[in-house]
Amino acid sequence: MSVTASLHQAAEDTFNAVESLLLGKHEQVELALVTLFAGGHLLLEDLPGMGKTTLAQSLSAALGLEHQRIQFTSDMLPADILGVSIFDTQSSDFRFHPGPVFTQLLLADEINRTTPKTQSALLEVMEEQQVSIDGEVHRVDHPFFVIATQNPQTQFGTFPLPESQLDRFLMRISLGYPSAETEREILTQGDSRGRIAALRPTLDRSRLLAIQAECAKVHAAPDLIDYLQRLLQFTRDSQAFHTGVSPRGGLALLRAARARAWLKQRKYVVPEDIQQLLLPVLSHRIRSADERSDLSAQRLVSLLLDEVDVIR
Repeated sequence: MSVTASLHQAAEDTFNAVESLLLGKHEQVELALVTLFAGGHLLLEDLPGMGKTTLAQSLSAALGLEHQRIQFTSDMLPADILGVSIFDTQSSDFRFHPGPVFTQLLLADEINRTTPKTQSALLEVMEEQQVSIDGEVHRVDHPFFVIATQNPQTQFGTFPLPESQLDRFLMRISLGYPSAETEREILTQGDSRGRIAALRPTLDRSRLLAIQAECAKVHAAPDLIDYLQRLLQFTRDSQAFHTGVSPRGGLALLRAARARAWLKQRKYVVPEDIQQLLLPVLSHRIRSADERSDLSAQRLVSLLLDEVDVIR
């Protein structure tokens, strides 16, 4: 078996392992892996009890990475996440004690239940994989993958994530209610925590880094880049959008499209890759220009698909 074939098999094994624990969520599990393989971060938004933490913990178990979990609360401080310098009386110097962010996979549970000040503690590390404290830079391990869950803003005790924080996430996805058949199977199987604990890793650090390197090399033809640029420009020119998608948003979409193409065992990106990823990649980056309008992100994405031709 070739190295590429071996990596594809490991990715398929990971998908099957996670999907066996998150029943009926084929698309969401695939999007989570695309986010990981693209080197991005994932935001899960849904009501409590929908399986957000199950997805995050299943990925953590299947990946075999060092991981930490932070349960965000309203009284949490940035130092609780990043760490703090403490004076050592023996050495007469300050020593840095790293916080839980110094890991490979960070589960940030209910991230919008803490204040914006504490939320912003993750800005630098999510973008640059480093933490600056007291004038010193501390690097986190590589890979560094954040899976954050948040409850709907309509729920009591939540603090909306600012745009700069949302932009650090490659994708935002929701799980939604299960079908009747799937829910019956969930009720029959019972609590999944025991099965998560028994899950054996199907990937490790070296193979994950190899997959991420393979995804970055997937070819995007000039015509494909032209199509992507037309999509981005439409969001900037159309009066339906409050603001256009930034170049960073465009790069995020291209990275995700490359990872999806690799997962589909292709060496090149096709328009379908971009089209299928528009909603999860752009849903937290776009909003209607009319605040009174009920034009949702899904309808804005439909407008994009209807108005922008694949071939000019």
